[in-house]
Amino acid sequence: MNILVIGAGVIGLTTAYRLREDGHEVSVIDRRTEVAAEASRANGAQLSYSYVAPLAGPGVLAKLPGWLMRRDAPVRVSPAIDVNQWRWCWQFARACTQAMSESTTAQLLALSFLSRSLMHEFTAAHPTLAFDYVRAGKLVMHRSAMAMSRAASLLSYQRTLGSEQQALGVSDCVALEPALAQVADRFVGGIHTPGEEAGDCHRFCVGLESLLRERGVAFELGTAVRSLSVSNKGEVRAIAGSRRLDAEHVVVASGCDSAALLRTIGVRVPVYPLKGYSLTLDAVAGKAAPATSVTDFDRKVVYARLGDRLRVAGMADIVGHSSAIDVTRLATLRREAQAVFPHAGDYDAAAAWAGLRPATPRGTPIIGESKYRNLWLNVGHGALGFTLAMGSAHVLAQRMAGREPSLDDTPFSPRAAS
Repeated sequence: MNILVIGAGVIGLTTAYRLREDGHEVSVIDRRTEVAAEASRANGAQLSYSYVAPLAGPGVLAKLPGWLMRRDAPVRVSPAIDVNQWRWCWQFARACTQAMSESTTAQLLALSFLSRSLMHEFTAAHPTLAFDYVRAGKLVMHRSAMAMSRAASLLSYQRTLGSEQQALGVSDCVALEPALAQVADRFVGGIHTPGEEAGDCHRFCVGLESLLRERGVAFELGTAVRSLSVSNKGEVRAIAGSRRLDAEHVVVASGCDSAALLRTIGVRVPVYPLKGYSLTLDAVAGKAAPATSVTDFDRKVVYARLGDRLRVAGMADIVGHSSAIDVTRLATLRREAQAVFPHAGDYDAAAAWAGLRPATPRGTPIIGESKYRNLWLNVGHGALGFTLAMGSAHVLAQRMAGREPSLDDTPFSPRAAS
């Protein structure tokens, strides 16, 4: 088949890879002049296969009033005259139940574990693709006894779903990650997952682009697909400027741009941007910067070691489609990081980034065939794009080839999201 993939982030590129592995003729188009220029550029860098619980959880709604009153809250909402924002927020609120959260977590874990297996296969097959990939484990640190108790109570449930984790006291956490020693009194303990990984998503995408070009995948970068059209035969075509891009099949994998693009032919998906921020700094030698991935659960800030650099990321702002850096939010992130790892590096010299993560209200991505037989979707991965990319691409490629997917993909189908 001749297939056009719209989007050159980690989702679009892994989709192109899987489709090319199946022997299809594949081309990739993106409005940016380089790959991984948006949500894949400088994300949290954690390949967090066991931590995929959705933002929509049973305790979130109770926290929202407090978050709305704080300028430094981990989640911020700026109401806009935007029906899509209000619809998304309403659907998000409805998803904040215990039953929905547990169901979504189980579905995402199945997809993330498939992604992990496929990433391991990929890195074994392509050992020269360097992206600071490391299997260093992860510590999720808790500041309150209540939060720690709740996290520990979930361990048995997580184990039934395939996660290997253990609850540690704060002294054991410091023994595992000495960089926490100076702030040990601020935490009560943590959950350790030894199998978690980290990597530079941007470098992964750049390396994957080279691999795809070597294998005959065509790229057209710096070209925006502003609309889609439907022929008299019910076939979808992409429109770039005055050109109609002919392909037997079209895959939309363009992140936060996907919803507006799909609306041009009456396809609606509940995808809305969650703005996140990151800092990337040169890590000092020694034990001042963490080697293990660390998540500060209460502050919603993540830390990932990328070779001789440290990536710090956080925030979830529902503020529209602008990716401009809000200096106050960035200052909050810098302050939180300096409070936990004060001597990890020069925070003032850190590279700053803000990006829009394409999220669905429930937290599940949308993968599969649309109401048009030749239009396929791979969108809505939120903050888990890097983690879920390989599995999502694999499931989509299986569906496009008429094969039975490796897992039950019903929860991810476009019909389930509508």
